[in-house]
This record gives sequence, structure tokens and C-alpha cells, in this order.
Amino acid sequence: MQTERQLHAGRFLTFHVGEQLYALSSEDVLEVIRMPAVARVPQGPPALLGIANLRGAVLPIAGLRQLLGQSGAVDGSNARAIVLDIGAPIAIAVDSVAALEYAGDEQIDTRPKEVGADGTERLLGVLAIAGGQRVAKILDIEAMLTAAFARRDRAAQRDGRIKAAVRMREEKRGTEESATLVTFDVAGQEFALPLADVQEIISAPASVTALAHAEATVLGLAAVRDTLLPLLSLRSLLGFPANAAAADREKVVVVKVGGGRVGLVADRARAVVAAETRLVDPIPPALAARTGGESRIHSVYRGESGRRLISILSSQQLFRDDVMQKLSAGERSPSADPAPEDPGAGQELTFLVFRLGGDEFGLPIDVVVEVARVPEQITRLPKTPKFLEGVVNLRGEVLPVIDQRRRFDMPPLETGDGRRLIVVQTERHRAGLIVDSVLDVLRSSASAIEPAPELTDETSRLVRAVVNLAAANRMVLLLDPMELLTRAEQGLLDKFEAKRLRTDA
Repeated sequence: MQTERQLHAGRFLTFHVGEQLYALSSEDVLEVIRMPAVARVPQGPPALLGIANLRGAVLPIAGLRQLLGQSGAVDGSNARAIVLDIGAPIAIAVDSVAALEYAGDEQIDTRPKEVGADGTERLLGVLAIAGGQRVAKILDIEAMLTAAFARRDRAAQRDGRIKAAVRMREEKRGTEESATLVTFDVAGQEFALPLADVQEIISAPASVTALAHAEATVLGLAAVRDTLLPLLSLRSLLGFPANAAAADREKVVVVKVGGGRVGLVADRARAVVAAETRLVDPIPPALAARTGGESRIHSVYRGESGRRLISILSSQQLFRDDVMQKLSAGERSPSADPAPEDPGAGQELTFLVFRLGGDEFGLPIDVVVEVARVPEQITRLPKTPKFLEGVVNLRGEVLPVIDQRRRFDMPPLETGDGRRLIVVQTERHRAGLIVDSVLDVLRSSASAIEPAPELTDETSRLVRAVVNLAAANRMVLLLDPMELLTRAEQGLLDKFEAKRLRTDA
């Protein structure tokens, strides 16, 4: 239970929201910063603007306008975030900061009848400044934040559902008759690598250091998260000519080869595909015997009844034996002292990263069945909630489709050329999620994943954790796939699934 605070003489930080002047005791203030880039949290309470990166730590940002029941954004270049020290790290966004004032006891008035609070204001008192010519309202900010954000006390269960989803997919792998492929375009053709070979997919770095006397396949070295990554051209490896026009869309597929990490530069990333093993054929002997790019191909997947041929590469077959030996030797170089092992860093988790609006979200790769283009034909269903876009026939399976923009109460996308359908499988449901675009396959050690701020039950269930890539000024919110739907919506899909099973029978 919150105890009533006693105000006393000392320093107060004053700031504006609109025309109103407010104040906080400097004891509650850690620092004042410019408004940082904010990643919005879906289904968050109105007062939560989102979360931001503060020197490598995840910081929730609350809007004081919204806490006061007002609308509108903070005021442009003068806006500031006041980082508070009230038991848990949080910041409030204000229109501008006025001054740091010293006030004596005679300047502070806490008499209830003379403390005027408007709307949702909660005040500790008023502060007379400038010889009594101006008055600042002293906010009881802790009470306002407590009222807006019902904090949870179940932190130990924060990432339980994500781990449960990972375990569920691991248990199923032994019985599945499909393999997950990451596909990409090279010279207008679709190629793939097994997901197990891919560490992550990143955008082509802006700065690459060329190596003297290197062969055409070697593009150079790039700094990726404080390590040097050799970049090799898939076009060259596969026997295609270079193409400068593709540079703005290039993606780097990071693979582990011979104990080292290598970045394979593709024209663009394509999809995540669940390839039925019965439709994967070995490369024909006539091609396997050749010495050109075809020899790099391990097998071919006949998707969409043979209309979509995907050439599957093997990371171990991409390089000559002498290159493989160098990669292995470089990783085992005796000049480098082995870093002490971090017991928590051994476990790696992989996420599919997608975009909605200006924000990035991640789903555990273990619940992703495949990524495809949004079908042109989506059959609408009568008397269903707005989040359910309809159903599609995906290779003979009727699949419910959910529009994530509608699910998160976002406006419709003006142009949908880049939209993708992410097919996910949870313990109870299989569904397609429509997103603005799919960005990366991101692999991260468990120790590098930070817990999401505990603010409300709804947001804490939905956003389980955060991958905070501070060096890249990038933040990925990790969603719990089993919390993307409310209980009512899950019940609707239960009925849909039961009806589908009766129809199949």
C-alpha cells in the first residue's frame, strides 16, 4: 500500500504539458534526456508510448499528456523524457522542461482545500515560484503511474510460454515429414538453405572493407555486432554475373561454415518454406558432375505442384576444399585466447522478425511453419470479428487468416506490395498472420534477450521479451504466439477447427 509522501524544502524540476506548469521533486528524477526513438507496444494502455533504449537498457516511456487524460503528441524538438527513480525504471514524456528550482518550505502548499486537481491529476501540493507570480502543480507521479499500469507479480513466468512453444516444436520435429528452408533470390532464381544452417539474415552493411588481391567471390569484411564477418557473393559462387542494380535490396545470409561465420550476399530474401521431404529430389547426376554453379546445388524442392522449383544449397558444398580448410583454421587460431564460457549464453533462440508500421516484432522460429505472399483470394466469413480477414486455401488446407494490423488496432496499410503471410502453429491452432513485411531471421543467445517492462497484464502476456540491438539502434519486441489471440478469439478458431475436421471426415 502506498504511503503518503511528505514534501519538504529542496530542489524541484519544473516542466510543461501544454500551458500548464508541473513539478517533481528532484529526488524522483534520475536524468532528463531528449525523446528517444520509441518502439510501440501492441495492445498497450493509452498512456504507454512504447519502450526505448537507454544506454543498452530497455526503458518504458509513458506520455504525461495521456496520463492526464489528454490527447496529442509531445511538442516536437522541445520534448523531453524525464527518467524517474520510483522503484522501477520508467520515463515520462513532457512537452518541455522549464527549470530546476530550489523551494523553501514556505513555497510549498499541501493544504487539501487549496490544491486544485483537474481531471486525472493526482497532486502532492503546489509550488509557488518567481516570488509567487507562478504556480506549479507538484504531481504524485507514482500514484498516477500505478493507476495507469497494473504491474504484475509473476516475473518468473515471463518467458515460459515462448519456451513452451519452442519445446513443442522440438518434440514434433522427430515426426514431421517436412524440412524448413530459408529461401532467397539470386539472379532471378530462388535458392534455399536449410534453416539449421542459417544463423541469421541481415541487411547488407553500408560499409564493406575490400581485401587486396581477393578473388571475385570475396566482397570484403564488414563489422557486424563487434565482430568481423567475411562477405562472399552468392552470384559469384553460383556462376552468375555481378549485378549492381540489386545492391539496395541485398540481404546477407549468415551461415556457420567449418567452424567460422560467413555472410553470403543474396539479391533479396524471399521466404521461409516448409518443404515436404517427399518433394525434395537430389540434383540430377548430369548437373552434379559439372564444375560450375550447379555443383553447389544439393537438391531441388518441387513446390506448388512443380510450379515453384527451389534449388537447395549445402553450406558445406559452397566452397572449395582449400577455402574450407582456411575457414576452419581461422576459427581455431591459437593466437586468440578463448573467452570464458558464459553458462547462460550457450542456449540460442531464433526468431522471425517482421514489421508492422515502423516497429519490428519477432516470433520464435519454432512456431513458424512458413512465410508466403498474401494470397489474392481471401474468402470472407460472415459474422466474424474484424481481426479475422477470412480463410484461404493454402496447398489444399483451409487456413484462417488474421490481419495483425487490425488485431493491434492499427490503420490499414496504404500499399500492400510487401505484405506477407506468416503461417504459425501453436499448441491448439494453425493460422496465417498478415504482416507488412518480413525482415530477418535473427538468432540471439538467451542471455542477450532482455525481459520486457512489466506494466500491465495484457502487454506482459503479449510481449514476452525484447532483443535490444543498441549498436544498431534497433529494438525487436518478441511476441508470445499463444497470446496473439484473446480467449474469445481462440474459442472462435476452436470452432473453426472442429468444423474443418468434421468436413474432412
